[in-house]
Amino acid sequence: MAEITIKGTTKLLGVIGHPVEHSLSPVMHNAALSELELDYVYLPFPIAPENLEVALSGFAAIGLVGFSVTIPHKQAILPLLSSISPIAQAVGAVNTVSRKDNKWVGTNTDVEGFIAPLQTTYNRDWSHTTAVILGNGGAARAVVAGCIQLGCKEIYTVGRNLQKLEEFRNSWDNSPNLHVSTWDKLPQLIPQATLLVNTTPIGMYPKIEESPLSLEEMQNLPQNAIAYDLTYNPSPTKFLSLAQQQGLIAIDGLEMLVQQGAAALKIWLNRDIVPASVMSLALRKHLGLTMI
Repeated sequence: MAEITIKGTTKLLGVIGHPVEHSLSPVMHNAALSELELDYVYLPFPIAPENLEVALSGFAAIGLVGFSVTIPHKQAILPLLSSISPIAQAVGAVNTVSRKDNKWVGTNTDVEGFIAPLQTTYNRDWSHTTAVILGNGGAARAVVAGCIQLGCKEIYTVGRNLQKLEEFRNSWDNSPNLHVSTWDKLPQLIPQATLLVNTTPIGMYPKIEESPLSLEEMQNLPQNAIAYDLTYNPSPTKFLSLAQQQGLIAIDGLEMLVQQGAAALKIWLNRDIVPASVMSLALRKHLGLTMI
């Protein structure tokens, strides 16, 4: 893999956030750009919330090709963009911005990132799938949009706060198969859950011994169920370890991170194919993770 050399001709990509030092995006994107031997570099840009609008003007001035968006800008950036894709409007957040006709255009590749490992690895009729999503934050919105796109039969979002759950449900139009449920109703939902997704931070490093569900609860999942954890450190999480003990299919969040990044890179580079496997390998090596 060739090293990236910064020259006067080097085109710029990046990620904005506050803070942004923790972002893994530069690791995977620069690995892909190096593999493709392109004169690009991907940089982290720490942008405080009050500087967001002026940052976009600055990016336009220096010819930034595009950038990723992370916390806390995913919603705040919406009114500053010239156009927003339908999927970003549905999710209510933008994570990818590109420059088109001297205008900033926003989309959301988290949905594609979420469904990519499901579609490429597991050839299922998703119309028979009952999805149970743990959590009702921003990540859960992308998962719900992905489940709707897959055509899941029933989608349940589970949370602690009934008012927030109702607000979550009411924010989705024309989705009769989307339901909300409080955490105490999980015992009734688990036996139906052929796709169980954890969008909460429970089990994330350093609290690696925690899991949103106990072994006893996981034992009630259907035999062909898929357990999907958006957390990728540790790998596997306690949640996925319990699923594997039951012989269930386990997917970790690193694949979603890679696939949403690959989808963004395709947009910026105007390419149909980018080396997602190189991106995944670079991240796992960087994090010191073994394959799940």
